[in-house]
Amino acid sequence: MPETAAFCPGCGRPMETALRAQGRVGFLPENIAGALAYLTFIPAVLFLLLDPYRRSRFLRFHSLQCLFFWAAIAVLGIALRIAAWILLIIPVLGHLLTVLITVVLVLALFFVWLVLVIKALQGAAFHLPILGDLAEQPIAPSSVQNQ
Repeated sequence: MPETAAFCPGCGRPMETALRAQGRVGFLPENIAGALAYLTFIPAVLFLLLDPYRRSRFLRFHSLQCLFFWAAIAVLGIALRIAAWILLIIPVLGHLLTVLITVVLVLALFFVWLVLVIKALQGAAFHLPILGDLAEQPIAPSSVQNQ
């Protein structure tokens, strides 16, 4: 399939174009700004509010996915706290399980965060299973033009 094909020559369905960094937005390259969006939720919110940055589909996607990722981390933290209260009923094993689950979860979340930052630096839009779909909904090609 040619990269420039807008429609599949076999079935005629429209081809989805991958969301990629295309240049500069403001004074930053798009891929650097996309990676900066993942540092904390503060740059992500700023990129969604400030004028030259909010027009970039690539940057909006990464900013929204970052906010959803931070929200998911908060929900997981609350769930882990509730699970810890329940597990601490077990005398020795409960504390050990709580520490083990916390360490594994923190390492997994750090790994996912690192992948998101690296993919943004590469200029690609890496979609997390549910969060990426939510982040891409407001920037569907039919509703927003890439500027």
